[in-house]
Amino acid sequence: MIKAIVTGAGGRMGGRIISLLETAYGITLAGAVERPGHEAAGRDVGEIWPVPKRGVIVTENLKSCIDRGEVIIDFTAPEASLDHLKIAVDHNRALVIGTTGFSPEEIEKMKGLAGRTRCLFSPNMSIGVNVLFKAVEMVSGMIGGDYDVEILEIHHNLKKDAPSGTALKLGEIAAKAAGRDLAGTAVLSRQGLIGARRKEEIGIQTLRAGDVVGEHLVMFASSGERLELIHRAHSRDNFAQGAIRAAKWLVGQVNGLYDMSDVLGLKGHGEG
Repeated sequence: MIKAIVTGAGGRMGGRIISLLETAYGITLAGAVERPGHEAAGRDVGEIWPVPKRGVIVTENLKSCIDRGEVIIDFTAPEASLDHLKIAVDHNRALVIGTTGFSPEEIEKMKGLAGRTRCLFSPNMSIGVNVLFKAVEMVSGMIGGDYDVEILEIHHNLKKDAPSGTALKLGEIAAKAAGRDLAGTAVLSRQGLIGARRKEEIGIQTLRAGDVVGEHLVMFASSGERLELIHRAHSRDNFAQGAIRAAKWLVGQVNGLYDMSDVLGLKGHGEG
């Protein structure tokens, strides 16, 4: 039985992961972590989420429970995730990172550390979204150079980063497959007299409203037709289930940085 530690245990994603671990095959909850001062700290997970009390107390430091688990599932914040990765490296533990909002510099730090342990990082743990990544790569490789590419993402009104990590990943995939550089072609907002759209642009637009779990649309448009690829998340369970699947897979791998396409067999091993 694989033993997992969940960081961000008092958050929405942490709660769903803890709940689904109750019925997951081959993996169980062994530890839980929250930031210092969080209301969940010091309490049994069964007191904060609808799961039986099993003596798993939410701690304020990953180091205090690292020896209880083989793999860490992390949905926190970029700085916290990097700290957790350092601890995972020091203790030879596998780490699944579902945190979003990393800066390019933080991504480079992650890459530098990840080779010293088993680390899986993905901006979206959903199996459906990762199939969408592959579909966008295929479509953009075939027609992305001739069609306008636009991406729209919608999330709940509490999401802090924009555009979503998933939308940026979709833009990177579409740009690379079409022979472009996203940094030089991405358009994240439009206002005023901006002139005609440049052919090489990849638009990434953001909406925030209500309790939308997550929706991403990738449009390839030309004169007379458009092709739309859409993924809609109806609950956070698909992200949590993907993270659990990733954790089970990651424990048996060699040191390196992986992503969900490795878990799903959509590509060979490489950096995510």
